[in-house]
Amino acid sequence: MNIIITPSKPRGKIKAPPSKSYTHRAFILATLARGESRIIDYLFAKDTLATLKACEALGAEIKEENENYIFIKGTRGKLKKPEEIIDVGNSGTTLRLISGIACLDKKVTLAGDESIRDRPMKPLLDALSQLGIKVISNNGKAPLTIYGKEISKQEVKIRGDISSQFISSLLILAPYTKRGLKLKLTTELKSKPYVDITIDIMKKFGVKVENKDYQEFYVPPQVYKATEYRIEGDYSSASYFLALAAITNSEITVENLRKNTRQGDRVILDILKEMGAKVVIKEDAVVVKGNELNGIEIDLGNTPDLLPTLVALACVAKGKTVIKNIKHARYKECDRVRACSTEFRKFGVEIEEKEDMLIVKGKEKKKLKGCEVNSHKDHRMAMALSLLACIASKETVIKNAEYVSISYPKFFDELRKLGVSLWQEIPLVKNLE
Repeated sequence: MNIIITPSKPRGKIKAPPSKSYTHRAFILATLARGESRIIDYLFAKDTLATLKACEALGAEIKEENENYIFIKGTRGKLKKPEEIIDVGNSGTTLRLISGIACLDKKVTLAGDESIRDRPMKPLLDALSQLGIKVISNNGKAPLTIYGKEISKQEVKIRGDISSQFISSLLILAPYTKRGLKLKLTTELKSKPYVDITIDIMKKFGVKVENKDYQEFYVPPQVYKATEYRIEGDYSSASYFLALAAITNSEITVENLRKNTRQGDRVILDILKEMGAKVVIKEDAVVVKGNELNGIEIDLGNTPDLLPTLVALACVAKGKTVIKNIKHARYKECDRVRACSTEFRKFGVEIEEKEDMLIVKGKEKKKLKGCEVNSHKDHRMAMALSLLACIASKETVIKNAEYVSISYPKFFDELRKLGVSLWQEIPLVKNLE
């Protein structure tokens, strides 16, 4: 699907969608819990529904009332053997988090789309091997067949610089190992806030985790307890609208954003302030008023999902913006460092790409040119590219825009509500008569 956007002046108010990270974890912990949990305001998107289907295949009893809440009767860690291969679609989070708990069953096979078959898994598979778990993989990548058994080994070493999801996967599994689990990291941990989210929600489900400076974790044997859990709004998805206000010099309010949150992507508020935008933070909402933006230096070691949003901001910021510590963003739905460098250049912006850094030289808004860009089948690229499309000199075509459904199916509907002029390009159909 191609989306066409013409220069627009958005303004108004929207509600941030539920957090994708919290939704994935809530579904999985409810599946492992004793009793029935009620998950309120969960994210209804392709990635999170892939996790929900995986949980059901592993024995969770799902009672779905509507898109606002869902009941999940847990298994107390006694998973059932799936009747068929679990297809995670495009969801790397599903693949990685389910791989850990799959060790509680005798045999689980996980597969996904082309993107999933290219996502690195070796650090997690090596860790499972240390625990005595046999895994058959495609050279360290999906599809995976995991042969679970009781885990009696207590210590595992794993690197933390590829994906924090590997750490989260082991932490979620840990309470149901025979003697508990001690994780020792052999490198610095990247994306720490996502591990904070995991530990936070584990606590809500009754499990405690000892964290020693993000280099060593210990989880004793415990049981997850069913609970009622409300998913908070998602700062990652909200970042596009907050940045949109700054880029278009307008005013946009995003509701359903918790002031005190574990989400690392809340740092977008600090970044917008530093670049020159006016930011008003309320208890459950954020207001951004556009202003002249200035280039800054940004370290995204803990928040790689913000990369496309920040490149869009950098394209219109005065001077030079240096975005560093982003090598791990190359292992997402696509190589986001390369994709950002390639696609945002098409608007006429100078971007220098290095292995772990992007250097963006901002351009006057009126000199940005409309163009045809490609999302690289990545939801975050599609959303970020739409921001510059609103201020380009003429219409911009975003190819493969349908991939926003992975995390935010209503994204383009929300843009329309704010006054953005956009429509879906209808492909020509050849006359076969």
